[in-house]
Amino acid sequence: RASVRTHLRVACQPFKLSTLARFARRLANRQILSATRGVERLATHRTPATLGSHIHDFQFQTRRTMGGITVDTINPNVKAMEYAVRGAIVTRAGELEAQLKKDPTSLPFEKIIMCNIGNPQSVGQKPITFYRQVLALTDYPQLMDAPEASKLFPADVMANAKHILENMKGGTGAYSESKGVAALRQMVANGIEARDGGHKCDIDDLWLTDGASVACHYIMKTLIRDNNDAVMVPIPQYPLYSASLALYGGTLVPYYLDEDKKWGLDVADLKVQLDKARAAGKEVRALCVINPGNPTGAALNVDNQKEIVQFCKDEDVLLIADEVYQENVYAEGKSFTSFKKVVRDMGLDIPLVSMQSTSKGFYGECGRRGGYMEVCGFDAGVKAELYKLASVGLCPNLGGQVLMGLVMSPPKPGEPSHELYASERDGILTSLKRRATTLVAGLNALEGVTCNEAEGAMYAFPKVTLPEKFVTEAAAGGKMAPDALYCMKLLESTGIVVVPGSGFGQVEGTWHFRTTFLPSEEDIGGVVERLSVFHAQFMDKYR
Repeated sequence: RASVRTHLRVACQPFKLSTLARFARRLANRQILSATRGVERLATHRTPATLGSHIHDFQFQTRRTMGGITVDTINPNVKAMEYAVRGAIVTRAGELEAQLKKDPTSLPFEKIIMCNIGNPQSVGQKPITFYRQVLALTDYPQLMDAPEASKLFPADVMANAKHILENMKGGTGAYSESKGVAALRQMVANGIEARDGGHKCDIDDLWLTDGASVACHYIMKTLIRDNNDAVMVPIPQYPLYSASLALYGGTLVPYYLDEDKKWGLDVADLKVQLDKARAAGKEVRALCVINPGNPTGAALNVDNQKEIVQFCKDEDVLLIADEVYQENVYAEGKSFTSFKKVVRDMGLDIPLVSMQSTSKGFYGECGRRGGYMEVCGFDAGVKAELYKLASVGLCPNLGGQVLMGLVMSPPKPGEPSHELYASERDGILTSLKRRATTLVAGLNALEGVTCNEAEGAMYAFPKVTLPEKFVTEAAAGGKMAPDALYCMKLLESTGIVVVPGSGFGQVEGTWHFRTTFLPSEEDIGGVVERLSVFHAQFMDKYR
């Protein structure tokens, strides 16, 4: 704590004592200044005469401390924000993991299995060779000059690396344009056009971002002015949306997915919820759709998507399409179609933001923090403001930019890397489908548990009928929702980390949890077995 000397000069003119008192008390209350020579006396003088006609060089010591920074004085929106995917259960998992390192026999399980988050490489998924080879060369271009280079790296890998480096000022260690390297955005645009049947993508509409989460924050920061601004979000939802709305002071308008209809999205219910919000004085700015769904795993069909697009046009709301699981569709007869393609096929031009990421799909490069957003139907002024937001952060990380370009422009048939790339891609996706089937079947075999098919994404979201005795016990404890307490008990008995449904939102009176099916095929059977044993014992205890 440092003490500094400062001076207070009060002009010789009429001055209300109440004003001076308020000023002094405000300084004291905010703990900005702590006077040692009479600030409080100044605040309590009764007459101007006692102050004198002038107060010259009134000196007092001030103390600046961090004592004023407490949980009660920070931004209340930060306190209101919650993110269940990395909440109390994950914190406890970290403690148990540390305990196992110190004493591997101290717990009734050998390791922690993280089923709480879509983080494929953390549970053993191998990176795609093509991506890592190009990344290696862009990070260390001198490798291309080594005599062994042609033996280590296929010709298309070398060509991609050279193309990227020739269009990147200063390499991967330098800042790029705020929206991302133009050549990498062009690679993304080419991939979007190929995916969407030739519909054009302008690189000026593309922002490369540090994961799709940053894109979400850009949009929420831009849309939300105060708590009268609202965004429609599916329930259950990915907590990024509720968290960002809480942070920026907006309002979440829920629309409920129908669990009895495979987590279907009913546009008629959208209209009901929209009208209700408007009647309450809210200005609904946007509708968020997650396809394939997180945490539900549901994949929309094109007819449903057309209804959603028409709804957004009729009601004049922005459509936010979270499409980070676009490669993860497993159900027979289902496939992914982007909302951009649906909009263009319908001949419409509605405001649309589409988001993609390097973290999901079969790539699973979460730590690279690569992503993009494509902004359609926005006027130039709004895009200029989005550019300004991106500029504050200077640029997205270069490794993530490179990877996003490669994800959207992979090796083509006939190119040297294509055969290995396709083999790795198909192996991961078919394995994910088998693991999803194994997990969902195991969940549906549990007493009081029902789970819809995981049509896509990386998750199952089972409904658990918890015994009344346990619900009462959880309520009496007052610290955790019943489903959260169930998940905590599951962790402490088995080492399996899942996320309670209350962190995603659910119909009142129902309880769920979200689990990934990312553990390896060697481990997923063990996950089902441990979960089954725990649940049977749990139900016997609380009957």
